[in-house]
Amino acid sequence: MMRSATLSTLCFGLLLPATPLASQQADRPVVSALRINPDSDYVFVDGALNEPVWQRVAAAAGFRQREPNEGAPATEATDVRILYDANTLYVGVVAYDSQPDAIIARILQRDKLMVLDEFSGSPQFAGDDAVAILFDTFHDQRNAVVFATNPNGAEFEALLTDEGRGFNVDWRGVWEVKAQRTVDGWSAEFAIPFSTLRYPTGGDGALWGFNIYRVIRRKNEEVLWSGWTRGEGGFERVSQAGDLAGLTNLPRKGLNLDVKPYVLGRAEQVQVGSRLETDPEGAIGLDVKYEVRPGLVLDLTLNTDFAQVEVDDEQVNLTRFDLFFPEKREFFLENAGIFEFGTRAGFEPPPFLLFFSRRIGISDDGEIPLIGGIRLTGRAGKQTIGLLNVVTNTAFDAPRTNFAVARVKRDVGTRNYIGAMLTDRRTSIGSNTAGGVDFSFWPEGTLNLQGFLTATNTSGPGGDDIAYRVAVDLQEDVTGFSAQLIGVGPETNAAMGFITRKDIRRADGNIRVTPRPKILGLRKVDLFTSAGHITRMDGVLQDWSLAGAISPEWNSGEAFTAYYQTGFNRIDEGFELGEDVYVPAGDYDLWQLAIFANTSFNRPVVLAGTAFIQGVYDGNLTTVSGNLGLNPTANISFTFNYTRNWVDVPDGAFTADIGSLRLTLAFSTTLVAHTLLQYNSLDNALSANVRVNFIHSPGSDLFIVFNEFRGTENSLWTFTERAAVVKLTYLKRF
Repeated sequence: MMRSATLSTLCFGLLLPATPLASQQADRPVVSALRINPDSDYVFVDGALNEPVWQRVAAAAGFRQREPNEGAPATEATDVRILYDANTLYVGVVAYDSQPDAIIARILQRDKLMVLDEFSGSPQFAGDDAVAILFDTFHDQRNAVVFATNPNGAEFEALLTDEGRGFNVDWRGVWEVKAQRTVDGWSAEFAIPFSTLRYPTGGDGALWGFNIYRVIRRKNEEVLWSGWTRGEGGFERVSQAGDLAGLTNLPRKGLNLDVKPYVLGRAEQVQVGSRLETDPEGAIGLDVKYEVRPGLVLDLTLNTDFAQVEVDDEQVNLTRFDLFFPEKREFFLENAGIFEFGTRAGFEPPPFLLFFSRRIGISDDGEIPLIGGIRLTGRAGKQTIGLLNVVTNTAFDAPRTNFAVARVKRDVGTRNYIGAMLTDRRTSIGSNTAGGVDFSFWPEGTLNLQGFLTATNTSGPGGDDIAYRVAVDLQEDVTGFSAQLIGVGPETNAAMGFITRKDIRRADGNIRVTPRPKILGLRKVDLFTSAGHITRMDGVLQDWSLAGAISPEWNSGEAFTAYYQTGFNRIDEGFELGEDVYVPAGDYDLWQLAIFANTSFNRPVVLAGTAFIQGVYDGNLTTVSGNLGLNPTANISFTFNYTRNWVDVPDGAFTADIGSLRLTLAFSTTLVAHTLLQYNSLDNALSANVRVNFIHSPGSDLFIVFNEFRGTENSLWTFTERAAVVKLTYLKRF
């Protein structure tokens, strides 16, 4: 559901009483770290906290439930202790469990322990028992780094930005974790080099924000050390974390320089008529990371290659707007939250993003080579800074292009910021510049106000216009309200961004009520109602909608949502639906019934299904999708998804199918093989993507990748293209 606002609601929100920040945080829990005596103490990272030094440091304890019983003591105890030496921060976790044989641990591969909840946008654990730890090293109470593991010792790390507005699971840090099962539950030891963490200079003895989040999966019980309230809390709410004290004489030695070269061999085969052409090649490249000053990191990439990146998921476009594909390339994902400017939506493409990194190096015709790039990101005092410059080579008739982005956010008090951003895309034949200012304020713990104003300028005629947004979001446990007003001018052209729809003035909002009836095993029932109204900038009506939904969730983890919408669409310009069916301009009534359901993610077999029935464009559009997830062991995971679309409108009828099969073999935490098979009936295309990743040392990888594409208009099995890649990287730290 979208977070949205009207001007009147925004003004009302500004009049709400604000809770003084000091009173909100007066009871922050504190835990102290102990420095290891190198002459008498040691830590051997094996997951068992049996070294004597662990017993000499006080534990963070007293966890409370966020779910299912807010504020109640955790049903299973958790002790977390922190040690450090001249180079490394150690975190020891003892996760007690009265039924150790019932612990769930089916994940072994990296970066799969947490996911973003599609409704709330908050980070949530997947299907395993697990523990996550959070460090707010600058104590800015907005941004943090997260590390997590499960009883298998699977690794997960992420960056949290602006109290959870950004959750970047693709950040890669150099660290280590080991875990063990015990007769009392399970335990884990984290070893995080200080060179992986960024923290301010001259901060000896300063507090870091710190929190711990545990899930006891068979009970679907979520517990936190701090910030466990449903209204103002949550793991992503960095401002509600506790404090970590006792860190003194932290290391400031060496160059703080990471050098990561790569070598690559590639062979491609393409069918050209009746002839098979083979094109082998080799390449070398380099990534460099340098901490210019504490918390401010310079990244340099030369001859960048993304051969190891998974291919995009197939999609069928049954709308009049462009499809949106997420970024998957590592260079653009790290610290991506800093460059976030605009607004996203839960179940539709983003209405407006000033910067969208897939505009760099990707075109409709294929991948465009990157000559090199430089990025400066991090913290400098009360400023969050992001500078990016990338140059792409000529390809597919596109000239050499320079892409530049500048981003700054200034802290205002605690948790609030005012920011600005400028993007510039420049070639020999033209340029586009876009810039704007934005803000995010928390007048009180559960009320967030956001907004932005941008302007664009393009060489030549057109492309000069503005876009804006104001929004309010008020979320309590039992009730929630959000609303927004968005405007995008008809000539707005953010060439480095993403705009779903121009020439609109859009107002929409939703209200949520969440009772928690103690019947039928229910945990909660979300009741939603929403409304939207879209006009052109000249006031001519384009769309309106009114919707309602009910979404019960059970303590077992099963969930169900039923959604109904009615409304109106005005199509100013006709468009093709699929390939050969035309939808003419005109006015159309709209109705939609949608059902979502899934079984609990703590089961070895997970089922999920979706059904949409729409009356649209004077016809009908029906979509049915099913998903089967199977995790028989920690080493094997299998996901099958199939979606069928039936389209029947006055100009014609057709079906469109999308199918995918994912198979993951995790031989260990450092050796994983992924296979993705996809089918698209509209393109009559079949593709295979096989990726093997061996982490031969922390931060260093060996990738083996194979891609094959088949399918022509006449035959699904006709070979069209294949490629094989071997890529070796090696990280050296100075």
